[in-house]
Amino acid sequence: MNIEHNSRKAAYREPMGAVPCGTVVILRTAIESYAIPDSVECVINDRAVRMYYVMEINNNRIYECKVEMPQTEGLVWYGFRVEASGEVAWCGNNPEFLGGKGCMYRDKPERFFQITVYDKDYKTPDWMKNAVVYQIFPDRFCRGRDTEFHGIRRNWGDEPFYRADQFGGEYTSDDFFGGNLSGIKEKLPYLKSLGITAVYLNPIFKSQSNHRYNTGDYETIDPLLGTNEEFSELAGLLRENGIRLILDGVFSHTGDDSRYFNKYGNYDSVGAYQSQDSPYYDWYSFTNWPNVYESWWGFTSLPNTNEMRESYLDYVVRNDDSIVRRWIKNGASGWRLDVADELPDEFIKEIRKSLKEADSDAVLIGEVWEDASNKVSYGRQREYFWGKSLDSVMNYVSRRAILDYLLWGDAPQFLHRLSALYENYPKEALYTCLNLISTHDVPRALTILSGAPSVDGMNREQQAAYRIPEDALELAKKRMRMAVAIQMTIPGAPCVYYGDEAGVAGYTDPFNRTCYPWGGEDTALLEFHRELIALRNKFKCLRTGDFLGVFSYEDIAIYMRSITGEKDVFGNEAENGTVLVAVNPMNNGIDAVSFSLEQYGVKSVKNALTGEIIPYNGGDLKLRVEPLGFVIVELERSDDKIVTL
Repeated sequence: MNIEHNSRKAAYREPMGAVPCGTVVILRTAIESYAIPDSVECVINDRAVRMYYVMEINNNRIYECKVEMPQTEGLVWYGFRVEASGEVAWCGNNPEFLGGKGCMYRDKPERFFQITVYDKDYKTPDWMKNAVVYQIFPDRFCRGRDTEFHGIRRNWGDEPFYRADQFGGEYTSDDFFGGNLSGIKEKLPYLKSLGITAVYLNPIFKSQSNHRYNTGDYETIDPLLGTNEEFSELAGLLRENGIRLILDGVFSHTGDDSRYFNKYGNYDSVGAYQSQDSPYYDWYSFTNWPNVYESWWGFTSLPNTNEMRESYLDYVVRNDDSIVRRWIKNGASGWRLDVADELPDEFIKEIRKSLKEADSDAVLIGEVWEDASNKVSYGRQREYFWGKSLDSVMNYVSRRAILDYLLWGDAPQFLHRLSALYENYPKEALYTCLNLISTHDVPRALTILSGAPSVDGMNREQQAAYRIPEDALELAKKRMRMAVAIQMTIPGAPCVYYGDEAGVAGYTDPFNRTCYPWGGEDTALLEFHRELIALRNKFKCLRTGDFLGVFSYEDIAIYMRSITGEKDVFGNEAENGTVLVAVNPMNNGIDAVSFSLEQYGVKSVKNALTGEIIPYNGGDLKLRVEPLGFVIVELERSDDKIVTL
C-alpha cells in the first residue's frame, strides 16, 4: 500500500497555503492498493474525519474530505490514516517538516501537515510589500556635522574595539565613530540613487553604548546622533523623497544606566535600583533588591522589564503619548521589535493595536529567526501570523536557505525551503518579510560566501585577524551577485545591510559593524546593487506577483514571479508581467538548461537586465546559465493562464 499527499499541489489541497478563519479546505490523498481500503481517515488536530472515494487515476484511488477551518485563528495539523487488509499506515509531513510531498509511517507520525489559519481582517501595509529596505547601524553609516560626544571617540574607518582592555578593562561597547542623523540626511541622494524606499535604523535612543540596545531614555534621541527635532526633520525629508523610516524598539529590557533603573545615578529620576518607591520599580523583577534582579540572558547591564505591568504598558504602548505612538507622530512609519520571542504575545498585540490606531499604515516587524508561523518559545505556541500580532519578521529562514544553496548547491532543497515559507505564511505576512542576507547580528554575507572558516569556535582575536584571500574574494563576489539576484526576486521586502553593497566584509559583532567605506567602495558591486534594485522596482510582478518554483536541473534552480489577469496575489489591479529567474551556484561544467514554457503561453523571451532577445519558437527554451551566475528573463505571454505544478 502506498499513500500520497502533497500539501503544495492543488490536486491534494485546495486552497493551498495559509487560509482565513472559516475557509473550507478540500484535502485529498491518493492510495495505491491492491484491495479497497477498509478505512480512510484524515486526522485533524487529533479528530478523525472520514474521507470518501471520488475517482481513480493511474491505479490510485483518490479520497477526499472537506473541512471547515476554525472560526478562531491558530494552527491546524492534519495527516492521513489508512487501514486495508488488516494493515494500518499513516501519511504525514516529511522529516524536515517543510510541507510539500509527505511520507508514509507505520505509526502515527510526530509531524503532521500544517495549515495556518489567520484572522480574515489581517492586513499589512501595501507600501511595505513594495519596499526596498536599507538597514543602518547609525554610528557607522555616515558622520555629518559634529554633535555632542560621549564615550571613546574613534577615527572613521578604524577597526572597532573588540577587547576589554581597549575599553579600559571592561567591555563596554562605548567606542563611537560619530555616525549620526545629519550624516543620514547628507546621504539622502545616495539612498535615492540606490532605489531605497525604506530605512530601518538600529536603536537611536539615548544610551551609553554604540549599539544602543541598552536604552537609557526612550523619549530622547541620543545626543551623539542629534536631537528630537532633527529626527522629525529627517523623517519628514525622507518621506518627501519616497522613503519610509522604521525604528528599532527594545522593550524586553532597558539599560541599567537609564532613567528607569538608574543604577549609577546618572539621571535626575528616581530609578528602580534607587528606591522601591520608584514609579518604575514594578517594571523590574528583583530577587534581592537592589543588586539581584532578572536580566536579559544574565547580563546585569540589561535588566529585564515586566512588559505586562500596567504602568509599563501605559508608558510604552497605551497612552496617547506612549513611546510607540510618540515616534510615529514624530515621523516614523513603523517599529521593528527586538527579540520578539521574548515578548509576550499579549504585549505584541497591544503594540499592534496602539500602532495601527496611531497610523493604520504603519508596519510592525519582529526579530524572529525561525519559521514564524509555527515558532514555539518558552513552551508556548507563538501567534505572530494569526492576524493580531506582527505584520512581518526578519527573514533569517530565507537567508540561511540562500547562503546554504550558494555554498553547497542542492537546488531542489533550496526551492523546497523557500516554498515552505510560501505555504506556511499568510501572504500578507510573507510579502512584507525583511529578506536579508546580512545584519548586525550575523557575519557579513561576503565573508560567509568566501568560504571563510566558520565563526563557531573563533575568538575575537581570530575574527579580527582574518582577511579574505584574493582568490576567495573573487568567488565571494560572484556568489554575492547571485545572493542579491535571489534577494531581489523572491516574495518579501529585500533589506540591504549598509555596506554590503560596497563590499564590506567581517565576522560577528563588532566586525560586522564597521564604518561604511565612503570613497573606498567596490564600485562594481555597488552598481550591481543599483541595477538589481532598479529591476525590482520596475517589475510589479517581482513585488506582489505569484511565486512558482518551476523546477531544478542539477544545481540550477528556476522559479517564476507572475501577475496575470491584471490582478496581483492580493487581488489588487496590477500590470501583467512574468519574470523567470535561473541560478547556477556551482562550477560543475553545466552552463545551460532546457525546459518547456508551452503551458505558460509564452510568446517571446528577453533578458530582463540587458534587453537581449533570447531565441524561442515555442515549446522548450534553452537557457544559458553560466556557472557561478544567474539569468533573469522577461516572458511575454499570450494568455493569462498560470499553471501550478
